[in-house]
Amino acid sequence: MRRGLLLLGAALIVSGAYAKDLRSAVESPDATPILEKDRLPPPKEYTMPKECITDDPLAIARGKYIFHNLNGKKAKTPPPKGLPRFIVVNGKKVPKQYGNCVACHNIEGAVGPGNIGPDLHNYKKHFIDSGARSYQFVYQKIADARIDNPKTHMTINLTTGLFTPREICEITSYVVSQKKEK
Repeated sequence: MRRGLLLLGAALIVSGAYAKDLRSAVESPDATPILEKDRLPPPKEYTMPKECITDDPLAIARGKYIFHNLNGKKAKTPPPKGLPRFIVVNGKKVPKQYGNCVACHNIEGAVGPGNIGPDLHNYKKHFIDSGARSYQFVYQKIADARIDNPKTHMTINLTTGLFTPREICEITSYVVSQKKEK
């Protein structure tokens, strides 16, 4: 008897007697406009501006601040002079997005995981002074890393407008600056 009921129940389900069309209850929006809006522009090659690399302590401090912080709202200390905590976007005041580079990179004084991207300790000594890399390479890597690595997971900073050329110069200057270990 029990087996007969099970077979009858299975037959009803297969025949559609208990089936209900739920397609109208599930929202299925067209995601195409969202995907198009989020699509990255094509990779772009940049030429580093003249006088980009500097040993100006204030410029390096701004580069360091961008490197070590995520955004102006959550930053624990005020930004150095010349770097805003908030910016205006479409008429609305929003926190300035910083780099949070320490999420992926380790560097002198870093507080963060820094174990995904290359270690940047003593970058100038190991890469610039040795001739393995140039300042232009570092600038381009920070501006749009897809030029030499199309599959990079690094943020696309200048091509997307996240940073200005001056801010890319300041981050580059910080990375290649001589730092004191504590």
